[in-house]
Amino acid sequence: MISPLMPNYNRIDVSFSHGEGAWLVASDGRCFLDFGAGIATSSLGHGHEGLSRAIAEQAGRVMHVSNLYRVPQAERLAERLVGASFADSVFFCNSGAEANEALVKAFRRTMADEGKPERYRVICAEGAFHGRTLAMISATGNAKYLAGFGPAVDGFDHVPFNNLNALRMAITPETAGILVEPIQGEGGVRPADAAYLRGLRAAADEFGLLLGFDEVQSGMGRTGRLFAHEWAGVQPDAVSTAKGIGGGFPLGAMLARERVAKALVPGSHGTTYGGSPLACAAGNAVLDVLLAPGFLDGIVASGDRFRAGLEGLVHRYPDVFSAVRGRGLLQGLVCLVPNGEVQAACMNEGLLVVAAGENVVRLIPPLIVGDAEIDEALLRLDGAARRCRPSLMMNAAK
Repeated sequence: MISPLMPNYNRIDVSFSHGEGAWLVASDGRCFLDFGAGIATSSLGHGHEGLSRAIAEQAGRVMHVSNLYRVPQAERLAERLVGASFADSVFFCNSGAEANEALVKAFRRTMADEGKPERYRVICAEGAFHGRTLAMISATGNAKYLAGFGPAVDGFDHVPFNNLNALRMAITPETAGILVEPIQGEGGVRPADAAYLRGLRAAADEFGLLLGFDEVQSGMGRTGRLFAHEWAGVQPDAVSTAKGIGGGFPLGAMLARERVAKALVPGSHGTTYGGSPLACAAGNAVLDVLLAPGFLDGIVASGDRFRAGLEGLVHRYPDVFSAVRGRGLLQGLVCLVPNGEVQAACMNEGLLVVAAGENVVRLIPPLIVGDAEIDEALLRLDGAARRCRPSLMMNAAK
């Protein structure tokens, strides 16, 4: 018999009753150090006083009114995001996939409005992950995600990541834009070179294309800047973001320059729940923390401390890990044993991590993590590595 809850996830057999900061407590009383953060979503950790209070107070007033009416909380959140970024305007939705759908639709509509409706195709990178809708699994291009869902949605071309020559060769008279993650999260924590991101901007300008960055995972302070593309000094035409923007409350956004934003006129795109008073109250509470003086610099310092410790692990356990890659508090350990084994070993050590592509384990703690918790995570990773050493496993088998 099928379970009442549809079995489309391979869930780990643990549930959580409550949490505080970077810690989660399981229903059976076990404590876990959370370096998965709900897949980079619980940006302020668990039980954050300011976020919890903002959600509770707003829920007690009004949760939802629809976009038939003005939403002051959304207006304030949009103004703050515009003031802190490249963007001129913001569209709110509920998830990263929706944000990417909005971005692609806006790119196509912009070209049509500018008298070039034949320009509808978007160039994406191999190894990407842009979401689970029919269009976004086509933008992702991963055969595993496409299997069984019929023909891929037309309009997406794929080139190797970090390869400008391949990208330029893929541009045709039908190309509308480019959509790339500054750091591929699901694809294995693969950072784009700064020169590559700058080259994307140059190619877009040369051929009259639009440049979009998928910052669903790498945005909202994860790397020590509000958006990861800022490290390369590049200004895109649009950015998608979600995950950490609501601290765990469902919220997504597409930020755009005026050229793109003005294409989404009334009736062209929408969402029932997007930009609700409750979701945007959560988003504003998150920004209260992220935009506080010194907070993003603190993420850089925490990321540097964590990175140094991870590099030490690679040095001590060359038979378990081959490399560390990422930026800030989005780090990945490239594994030489199956990453599922490393994830399980980490759980046995009381540490939550997330598997990714290319046999990588993602380490994406809440952004409020402290030095003591980083050091504790490194100790637990050391214990997990010892559990995974091939020599120890062979001896255990004997």
